[in-house]
Amino acid sequence: MAKGFNKPGGMNRPRGSGGGMMQQIQKLQEQMEEAQAKLAEETVEVTVGGGAIKISMTGDQKCKSITIDPEMLKDTDAEMLQDMLVSGVNLALDKSRDLASERMGPLTGGLSGMGLGI
Repeated sequence: MAKGFNKPGGMNRPRGSGGGMMQQIQKLQEQMEEAQAKLAEETVEVTVGGGAIKISMTGDQKCKSITIDPEMLKDTDAEMLQDMLVSGVNLALDKSRDLASERMGPLTGGLSGMGLGI
């Protein structure tokens, strides 16, 4: 048996040749965890109803606040307010997902470069 190769029945490649990829994956995993932690701290804001409703959401899609201008409550019916809230929350989710994609894209793009097909 050649020196530096696995025992019979193994994959017959030099020892340690797969360690580099494992290190790359571990480093990428650490970078992704760091990016996710930062996303939890970043916020996006959207407004609807001409600025009467403001919604703040984190980069990991947690709603932080919804602010409604009290003047709007005087002349708005419940159905209209509900529609604006749903619209605003959906816009905030979209914006939050875009932020996450922007921050995570360079990292997840590296996975396909390693032959992982993600």
